[in-house]
Amino acid sequence: MNKPKEILYFLGIGGIGMSALARYFHKQGCEIYGYDLTPSLLTRQLETEGMHIHYTDDISLIPAFVDKVIYTPAIPEENAERRYFKERGIPLHKRAEVLGEISHELFTIAVSGTHGKTSITAMIAHILKMADLPLVAFIGGISKNLNSNIYISEKPEYLVVEADEFDRSLLKLDPNLAVVTSMDADHLDIYQNLSEVHKTFLLFAKQIRKNGKLVAHERLTIFENEFPDRVTYGLSKESKVYASKIKVQEGKFHFEVWRQKEHLMNVKMNIPGLHYVENALAATSIALQLEIDPEIIKKALESFTGVERRFDYRIQKPDLIYIDDYGHHPVEIQATIDAARILYPDKKISAVFQPHLYSRTRDLADEFAIALSSVDRVFLLDIYPARERPIPDVTSKIIFDKINIEEKYLMDKRSFLKFLEEDKPAVLISLGAGDIGVMVEDIERILRNR
Repeated sequence: MNKPKEILYFLGIGGIGMSALARYFHKQGCEIYGYDLTPSLLTRQLETEGMHIHYTDDISLIPAFVDKVIYTPAIPEENAERRYFKERGIPLHKRAEVLGEISHELFTIAVSGTHGKTSITAMIAHILKMADLPLVAFIGGISKNLNSNIYISEKPEYLVVEADEFDRSLLKLDPNLAVVTSMDADHLDIYQNLSEVHKTFLLFAKQIRKNGKLVAHERLTIFENEFPDRVTYGLSKESKVYASKIKVQEGKFHFEVWRQKEHLMNVKMNIPGLHYVENALAATSIALQLEIDPEIIKKALESFTGVERRFDYRIQKPDLIYIDDYGHHPVEIQATIDAARILYPDKKISAVFQPHLYSRTRDLADEFAIALSSVDRVFLLDIYPARERPIPDVTSKIIFDKINIEEKYLMDKRSFLKFLEEDKPAVLISLGAGDIGVMVEDIERILRNR
């Protein structure tokens, strides 16, 4: 007699991380049920794959028996289904806890940092796949190479996963290899200050298993004393893995990769930007720890096609460029704008930005304004609240008033789309982690049909 399948219930199944976890367990033969607030392309794909999803906060739609409930903190405590499980004493497991359980069974490569996690995770997964290493990879975006947010070999031995600093989720992992890309002020609704952010990343690094290795960006000198044998990467020759002779030709970044005094390869990356050169160095550093041949690493980096909503070209014509990007922190926004400036130095660059979270807008308004002041024209949308309730006097206007360019506009999404119907941008960048991502198809359609 066949063992009955485990029944797993996902609260917030439509999130990029939750959906990857649901796909993983579905592949293991589990029966998957879930709730999310709104349907999306991703949830429709999950349904097509055989998962049972509903979009009404209704306990009558929950199956009679559930083995395990997995939830995202984005689901508020007052959610009826979350209350239902809690009142009946059914344990609720955070996504990070479940990832931690999976990581205990596999050689784990965890990518952390306030920026670049998703792209580096996708790069590492692509390299390992090309090296024929058996892996499972949880990616915080849709990898264009895989057309998915997860990759699963038949019998995985390696886990590649993002280690998210939100809610200190990264501390649920104890990796063999860990990357720390950056430690900028963010999630200050969780951390009291930047010092608390640093302490959390230090704790994470200390959880690396015996005989493991830390890979850290060269700027992160905080690790110098406790991790003198760490692998540093960056754009200076002081790093153990670095890039030199960086140049742009026909929209692609060409560079050499060195490991100290050893020249490893010449790379021609499809994804532009100095931040992507650094991402490639982080992924290379991990691959070298796994003793993957540099020639395989080179082929993987050059065939890497990126992640949706990460410097994602939607239109690329001589007279019209439209790029969509997930950037929702000032450092990320600045990196995206800088990459566009390098590629299109003689074109007028416009950006439409949707702030994500009231707390982040309040805490980083000055920094957002500085980054957005480096475009020629900016459109600022209303704040996307995500999990938060409004904060008095915190609106997009506190950023808008500090932006130091003449052409700036404060408007809602509908007004922006209407404006765009009559406008002719040379380069347009959409930025943000909220539902601006849902607008992308409308923006693209308007620009193509004008």
